[in-house]
Amino acid sequence: MNKYLTEFIGTFFLILTIGLSVFANSVIAPIAIGSALMVMIYMGGNISGGHYNPAVSLGVFMRGKMEAKDLIAYWIFQLLGGIIAAFVIFTFTNKALAVAPGAGVESWKAVVAEVLGTFALVSVVLNVATTKKAAGNSYFGLAIGFTVAAMAVALGPISGGAFNPAVALGPQIVDAIKGGSSLSNCWIYLVGCFAGGALAAIVFRICNPDEFAG
Repeated sequence: MNKYLTEFIGTFFLILTIGLSVFANSVIAPIAIGSALMVMIYMGGNISGGHYNPAVSLGVFMRGKMEAKDLIAYWIFQLLGGIIAAFVIFTFTNKALAVAPGAGVESWKAVVAEVLGTFALVSVVLNVATTKKAAGNSYFGLAIGFTVAAMAVALGPISGGAFNPAVALGPQIVDAIKGGSSLSNCWIYLVGCFAGGALAAIVFRICNPDEFAG
């Protein structure tokens, strides 16, 4: 249970930071978001692996470092963390966080952006946090956090920059409860993020055959 609670906590604070930074119109929102992810990874990495993202959990599962029962439980607690964080954001701001593509952006472009951003994120996670040669390093949280910050700046204006199904779906559920319509975009993030995570796991296996030898 400690693993699942850690995933809830990390996902909660990640999404809380996203929502409050966005609504504050902070120019350093991507840095705040990447930093929040980084410190939460250092907080919980030794307990749960510090995924805080269903697409990351899928990639780790496909890489062979997670059991199916844990995968489902992680998804549940990550989504719960996202939903509760979105309610807290609404309580503080009286506004629901509506994750959606940029204005005028075609759906297929948003999906591709989410695939690319999630692929980059999960690739970094797998290579810095799950390999024998990188075992015991102290930079894994920094690398993962800055990947999210970089992708948010580069791809956020196109897709909304979720790269994480919990970041999209949790707030979208709360937005729907409050009368919003962003939930209609959930398929973009489910398809894009899970496809990006799965692709990263496949490429990881191709590029790291030594991790699976013997």
